[in-house]
Amino acid sequence: MIEKWIDEIKAKVNKDELGMILVHNGVVRGTSKDGRRVSGMELSYDREKLLKTVENMKGEEGIVEIKTWINEGQLKVGDDIMYVLVAGRFRTQVISVLERILNIIKKEVVIEKEIPL
Repeated sequence: MIEKWIDEIKAKVNKDELGMILVHNGVVRGTSKDGRRVSGMELSYDREKLLKTVENMKGEEGIVEIKTWINEGQLKVGDDIMYVLVAGRFRTQVISVLERILNIIKKEVVIEKEIPL
C-alpha cells in the first residue's frame, strides 16, 4: 500500500513541490502506556472527522498530499493500527503536519479499547 501511495504521489505531483515524504506506521504494542500486558485492542474511528482533518491539513503551506489508512476491529499485538503519509516541499513543513495529524487522529478520531491478558 505505502509503495503504491509513494509511486502515485511521485507521478502526479510537480517535482518542484516535492522534497519529502514521511510515513508513520502505528503498531499494537504488547503493553499499555502504564506497563500492563495486553493481548490486543478493539479499534474504530470517525471517518468523517478523519476526512475533514486530512482536507484541512492538505491546505497547509508546502503540503502536496496526505494519505491515511486506519485498521478497524479486534487487533492483536503486532498488527498494524494505521498508516499516515504526508508529502510536501520542505522537511519542517512535512514533519510539523505529520505530528499534528497524528495527535488529532489519536485524540479525536480513533476510539480504542485495550484488551487485557
